[in-house]
Amino acid sequence: MVTEIPGLLVGHWTDREALTGVTVVVLPDGTVASGEVRGGAPATREFALLDPQCLVDRVDAVVLSGGSAFGLAAADGVMAGLEASDRGFPTGGGPVPIVVGMSLYDLSVGSADVRPGPEQGRVALDSASAEPTSGRVGAATGATIGKWRGPDAARPGWFAVSTVRRDRLVVTALVAVNAAGDIGDHGATVAAAIADGSFGEWPDRSDVFANTTIGVVVTNARLDKSECLIVAQGAHDGLARAVTPPHLRTDGDAFVAGATGAVEAHVDDVRLAALVAVEQAVRSGVDTLDG
Repeated sequence: MVTEIPGLLVGHWTDREALTGVTVVVLPDGTVASGEVRGGAPATREFALLDPQCLVDRVDAVVLSGGSAFGLAAADGVMAGLEASDRGFPTGGGPVPIVVGMSLYDLSVGSADVRPGPEQGRVALDSASAEPTSGRVGAATGATIGKWRGPDAARPGWFAVSTVRRDRLVVTALVAVNAAGDIGDHGATVAAAIADGSFGEWPDRSDVFANTTIGVVVTNARLDKSECLIVAQGAHDGLARAVTPPHLRTDGDAFVAGATGAVEAHVDDVRLAALVAVEQAVRSGVDTLDG
């Protein structure tokens, strides 16, 4: 998979024994960004500054990581790397890199005491390229899906990239899929059974399943910060179309949406493309798992 937005780079650090990892999304210089959390159990860093009312409107990188809240430390290494290249928000004391972090829970698989930190974040940053690897890599190395019906129903998750185009408009979704819910035909079967009253697998709410789908949507459209928030909302709509049920209290589902400003486009067109791109990314790993 090749990112089609100039300057958009993606790098991974993957630990296949501990089943955890980091994915760094380096945004083109000057990318305007906002974001939204809809899950009930988020693990985030610098997410508050994405509010359109806040001062800073540019983001340099987004770090997706495993390790639950421990994994947010990976952003320290990314900040150091970006500082070394003189990127960041200008201040009197020098540039401060704006790095947003989002983590998913993978501590119940692999080794719980191995979590991404600054060193691993820096490795992922240094490996960033325009041709990112998809599958069980980076932040999605220990990801799982389908856990809302119990741990025995869990299946591997994935990292996916999906791009939607309309004339010169490009919208790319990069998603680490670690959903509590079911995806694809499994999700459709669950929804149909709930609708006709035949569904008998309601989970035991005394147990808590750890989840969270996190991602980044990047477009070459010219949008302001408030419009980027609208695009992030579309990303969540795409997640909700692909996952049954989405945005549970045990999910920390969060998306950042960034705009590089290269082409004129209506925000509603970008939001729709984001919805489709995220839905495609979330669904993309199902055939591989079922095949």
